[in-house]
Amino acid sequence: QDTDPVQWEVLRLAFHGHSTLVLIGDPKQAVYAFRGAEVLSYLDAVREADRVETLGRNWRTDGDLLRALEHLYGGAALGHPQIVARHVDAAQPPSRIDAPPLRLRVLARAAAGPYTGKSPSLPALRGAVATDVAADVVRLLERGTQVEVDGQRRAVQPGDVAVLVRKYVQVSAVCEALDAAGVPSVASSSSSVFATQGARDWLWLLQALEQPHRAGLVRLAALTPLLGWTAERLDAAGDGVLDEAGGLVREAGRRFLEAGLAAAFELLSGRTRMEGRLLATVGGERQLTDLRHLAQVLNRAAVEESLGLAALIGWLSERVEDPEGLSLAERSRRLESDAAAVSVLTVHASKGLEFPVVLVPYGWDGGKASNPTALRLHDPDGTRVLDVGGRGGPSWEDHLKAAAGEDAGEELRLLYVALTRAQCQVVLWWAPSTTTATTPLHRLLLGRTPDVAEPAARASVPEDEPALARLSAWGWPEEICVEAVPSVSPLRWTPSALASASLSAARYDRVLDTAWRRTSYSALTASVHESPPHGGSEPEQPERTDEPAGGEVEGGGHDAISAALPSAMNGLPAGAAFGTLVHEVLEQVDTSAPDLPAELLLRSTRAVASRLASVDPGELADALLPVMQTPLGFGTLAGVLPADRLSELDFELPLAGGDDVRGEVTLQGVADLLRRHLPADDVLAPYADLLDTVEAPPLRGYLSGSIDAVLRVGREGQPAYVVVDYKTNRIARGDLTALHFTRAAMAAEMLRAHYPLQALLYCVALHRYLRWRQPGYAPERHLGGVQYLFVRGMVGPQTPPGCGVFDWHPPAALVVAVSQLLAGRS
Repeated sequence: QDTDPVQWEVLRLAFHGHSTLVLIGDPKQAVYAFRGAEVLSYLDAVREADRVETLGRNWRTDGDLLRALEHLYGGAALGHPQIVARHVDAAQPPSRIDAPPLRLRVLARAAAGPYTGKSPSLPALRGAVATDVAADVVRLLERGTQVEVDGQRRAVQPGDVAVLVRKYVQVSAVCEALDAAGVPSVASSSSSVFATQGARDWLWLLQALEQPHRAGLVRLAALTPLLGWTAERLDAAGDGVLDEAGGLVREAGRRFLEAGLAAAFELLSGRTRMEGRLLATVGGERQLTDLRHLAQVLNRAAVEESLGLAALIGWLSERVEDPEGLSLAERSRRLESDAAAVSVLTVHASKGLEFPVVLVPYGWDGGKASNPTALRLHDPDGTRVLDVGGRGGPSWEDHLKAAAGEDAGEELRLLYVALTRAQCQVVLWWAPSTTTATTPLHRLLLGRTPDVAEPAARASVPEDEPALARLSAWGWPEEICVEAVPSVSPLRWTPSALASASLSAARYDRVLDTAWRRTSYSALTASVHESPPHGGSEPEQPERTDEPAGGEVEGGGHDAISAALPSAMNGLPAGAAFGTLVHEVLEQVDTSAPDLPAELLLRSTRAVASRLASVDPGELADALLPVMQTPLGFGTLAGVLPADRLSELDFELPLAGGDDVRGEVTLQGVADLLRRHLPADDVLAPYADLLDTVEAPPLRGYLSGSIDAVLRVGREGQPAYVVVDYKTNRIARGDLTALHFTRAAMAAEMLRAHYPLQALLYCVALHRYLRWRQPGYAPERHLGGVQYLFVRGMVGPQTPPGCGVFDWHPPAALVVAVSQLLAGRS
């Protein structure tokens, strides 16, 4: 019901008729037309559906309240003949509150002030309703009304009550009335903190910090809650305000320059006893929350954008003028308390929530813009129309009537959303105003005829006595109570004193599990390297450790090796930064591009520019072309299409153990599995003994990493998946050739750098990945082994067999056994 036509068209074309598509919605709750959603999309979906099922049981609301609401709606159509409030069964008991489930409070015209024979002014009537709402909450709390919440029967508390309003401005009015009545409340977080008085208070303080010599600015800042002066104190100080308040302002300004706004705010907060001072006042918790929220936002802006006082003043001024400018998370007001308090929020914000008691004070209030500049509506055939012609434009009057009808339908649905948030009780207010005739509650109450489902678009507003008589004689069931409100009197709540408790300092008695951690291959093998790892292939690290600590291996004997087939990377640097550069190009190159050399140059140029590397992009591209063309046994990297290459496969595997120390996994356990499963003639069989020497803590927590690439290759019609890791290691000093990278030399490097452990962990990650995604997965068939590509030894199609590409096929049984070991299963 919150879907726009384009979204529905995407869903329909993508899934309907191709697979099972299940849509769940309630058109009676379609209330987001202002965001582009429209209920006609829902109705289109209903027409397309093969089956329509109805959720005919309400699991939220008491049976008596459901019966009362059903009588109120009486099968009314809510803006469209196909959107009807129908009967539903109740899953809850008849009532969980010892009070009438539905109460309708009917205000007389005199409730807003002396009656002059004319309709009361809207502001006066709205204020009177807000005062009566607060008084009604006080009566509810003081009576000790019992309600059952989560199976526990107890007296109603402020946190059980929600006041749902139509507009943001009504949130403030109700909160102010509740504050005056001594009832704690929390406001909707949808309003902007930059629209509050606190934002202006901060602006005045910042201006005084910038110019502490100006008495007018200091006086204005002194009167803000940030400094806390009263008008009387300011008057008594006279010209001495510059000495007293001005001295503190100058000190705070210096603190800002030395340590930032957060430090200046804490100085002022401590010196003026801000927390205690504000919390001792009515509404002080709300005020303190806004001021602290603004302090944090201002400090972040000053730090991230390097703003001085003048620039920060300009930054805040712009947001005070345009309170909706920042992101929702930055500007939305925070809840001032998580304690038991009445929730005051808009109907839109309440959607999806539920409360034991719901108060709806403004269902009679329908004030709207009288001269719209644009109209949103639908043609008779359902086509969306935006009319920007204005008055006098073609069809404007017809469009104005159609748009008003659609808005009125959505208002009916908004009222439905508000009323159905309640679990036990709903309290409604009806008041006679100049706009009441077209409002949703009034249309339901006095604009209905038995033979017409849609309430009349407009219903006359009777005088006080006839209105009360008609509403009282409406045929209400016993679950509904109509209450006359001839005048409004404010009340104040005095909560019962809390039992005194013995206070003591909190004791920290948790035992921290220091063995539980997030680890990686690099961390596990850090103890055997000359320097701490700089990331290996794990995604959380900025660089690679494809190079040995010294950049090359001792010995080499390269003079005895043929100088033929030189490495294309002989003129390029070594080190971790270069390794990262190579990884980036190979990760992003598009092998489907018609001109591979040009594609490599493009990727190399971008990678060099993004990393500010001192490498010639052309030389890098030329060196990587033979790497792409070197035979891999199943083809070349250049021959693997992007759809068959998954680059940088991140993984994070849960390890055995948890809170049970007996479940720890050790590298020695992995070594035992290597001995059990690797044939004696496997080139990496000696690694089991080497792994036994690694000093690593037991594995508990999570194992994370990132596989450079997984390639999907065909094997007799069945896909196999190969783990690929790019290595820029130098095997020897000086210029290198392909023959430096023989299988024996690469195996020695694999053992020296503990790459077999890395390869095995990557195979386990791929094994778990394929279990979820590959139909008919069988490790023996789909695990294609590991290839470590020593790119300095890959010189193109002429690369000798076995050179530059180290391939290893750990038995599938070994991979499965290691996976089970890590998971804590034998």
